[in-house]
Amino acid sequence: MNTPIDKNPALKCDSFDPLDMRNYSLEKLPTLPAGPIMEMIKRFGVPLAVLFFCIFHFQLVEVGSFASQTKVPAEHCYTMLGIFGASLILWISEAIPNYLTSLLLIIAVVLTGILNEKTAYAYFGHPVMILNVASFILASMLVATGLAKRIALKFIMRAGHHATPIFWTFLILNLVLGAFINATAAKAALLLPIFMVISAIYGATGGDCRNNFGRNLVLQNLLGINVSCSAYVTGSAANLVAASMLAGAGAQIFYMDWFMALAPLAFIVLALGWILGVKLIFPIKGRENEPSIEGGLDRLRKELEKMGPITLNEIKAATIFLLVLGFWATDKLHGMSATAIALAGAALCLMPSFSKLPKIGVINWNNTDIPWHLLLFSFGAYVLGGGIKKTNIVGIGINNLFDAIGLNGDPNKLLIFLVIAVLFNYSSILNQSKTARTIIFFPIIIGIAENFGWNVLGFGLPMAFLINQVYVLYFNSKPATICYLANHYSSFESFKYGIVMQTVVLLCLIPWVQYVMPLMGFDSKLW
Repeated sequence: MNTPIDKNPALKCDSFDPLDMRNYSLEKLPTLPAGPIMEMIKRFGVPLAVLFFCIFHFQLVEVGSFASQTKVPAEHCYTMLGIFGASLILWISEAIPNYLTSLLLIIAVVLTGILNEKTAYAYFGHPVMILNVASFILASMLVATGLAKRIALKFIMRAGHHATPIFWTFLILNLVLGAFINATAAKAALLLPIFMVISAIYGATGGDCRNNFGRNLVLQNLLGINVSCSAYVTGSAANLVAASMLAGAGAQIFYMDWFMALAPLAFIVLALGWILGVKLIFPIKGRENEPSIEGGLDRLRKELEKMGPITLNEIKAATIFLLVLGFWATDKLHGMSATAIALAGAALCLMPSFSKLPKIGVINWNNTDIPWHLLLFSFGAYVLGGGIKKTNIVGIGINNLFDAIGLNGDPNKLLIFLVIAVLFNYSSILNQSKTARTIIFFPIIIGIAENFGWNVLGFGLPMAFLINQVYVLYFNSKPATICYLANHYSSFESFKYGIVMQTVVLLCLIPWVQYVMPLMGFDSKLW
């Protein structure tokens, strides 16, 4: 990933084989050069972050609400606000790698006394972090055995002769994989080579060789990778953080309850994403609906044939995953946590031969692909959320906002739901971490529901659907970065499609909460 795109011969459409999947592995994707604005933001990121921290740490700006609260010393609120703002500036500007920002903020939170070392460092041992590690191991098993590739190729081979079945195949594929892979970056890395080859077959190789088929295919896959996570409580680590917070407030949510409430909505949003994409935003017309490289699908068929018959390891991998999925789906019956189940599944897939018995597992530790820099980044996000939770600076801000617009005196449930949903939904454009947003917003969501006596699950669960809406700009999530590097669309095109879909999600959510969720037994009506 170190070659600027304009100097990388591998991405020039006339000098490389666009049907060779090896050209699209993550390590071969180029580092896109920053534009003039982003370059300037990067240059000033560190001094801006230091300035922001100093302004609040040394209390050069007064926030009256900090002095009136009695939960923590007021100076902790000022310092935490400084750390919070500085971290956001560094994460958004990418002036330094995001995991380094995480390490710096952890040190700052500890050295300024907001959290003690034991509390801060315990976040790396949080069950969600363990689930992340276990899920990456399980995803590695899918990739290492070739099972995920075989499933994807078989799906595509059945629908590769026309554009419409191709889009629906990827839509369903994303929903299916969402049940198994909660690491969206891993899902993007798995699907990227396949949809890049399909794009090439339909005449889009990226860069100067873009067309609306390629734009739609990559952007809709980005949408699918993220929205499919909302269908499952195990779909992303942030979902589990939200579920654990709801459970902490006495609103226990089980796997099937979450699935029934949000999976149909995820399907509707993805279907609307397809209709709006191919009909209105990037309309596909005429020859773009047909393959333009003769024999292109034969290359995919050869890839499938090259894999040979299904192997014993693939069967073992499928069995382990079905077992994990089965235990996740029946958690209401046995009570085991998603983390414990994933950990048991990871142990099974790594299990070597012992006592001269046949080997149970299918991979060894060297086959696992755990992005530790992402885990360090998440570690920092958890510590940041812990500091914010302790000082309640975001809650104070929301309370001030409600006071300013007069909502505290008139608990209009629909209006309050809309205000929080809009803030939560569109905050993803500025904040790279789903987990950090969840840690910041969910205590507020739960607190509002408890304060006004509303059902916590009915008010909070629909908000969980907004956690994974992180696809508007390339820095909003790891899959967004990976898909942007495929070079099939510009930042503006990504923004245009993404902002429309984020708004569609909000427009769908209100009637869903009011009319559909009550039919499933949720006390969620807004008026």
